[in-house]
Amino acid sequence: MITVRRVTPLDAPPLAELLNDIIAAGSAIARTRPISTDDMAQMMQTAPDRSAWHVALNQNGALRGFQYIEPSPTLPPEACEIATFVQVGRTGLGIGSALFTSTTRAARALGYVWISADIRADNEGGLIYYQSRGFRDYARHADVALASGQRVDKILKRFDI
Repeated sequence: MITVRRVTPLDAPPLAELLNDIIAAGSAIARTRPISTDDMAQMMQTAPDRSAWHVALNQNGALRGFQYIEPSPTLPPEACEIATFVQVGRTGLGIGSALFTSTTRAARALGYVWISADIRADNEGGLIYYQSRGFRDYARHADVALASGQRVDKILKRFDI
């Protein structure tokens, strides 16, 4: 059983650990360098207005994933960006679905009309996840430079709330 709740400052260490495990596993996410607990805490504390962060926990209270939405300067005010991270080896178990239910409710309450997902074209799991939630392609950016110097294509998907 998965429980979803809003993040708290005490979540910064396990969020950073989960994200670093995903990066170390070589997953095709935009972030390519590890993040410190302080960096994660800073991201959470300085999240723009109209942001919402959620965590997914198992029945023992262990973190299994997190998801957040926030406005983006590249999107109109009625849209927000989404990011989803699920513990390595735990995909396909309903964690992302549980998170998305809470995130969609929060997006609606924050006045958003649609959600944008910016996914690396080589992130097959991410593409499948967002497609299964009802997102549809609306743009593609070719040859995008990541912080590591790696260059990838990105697919943008849209979900109308």
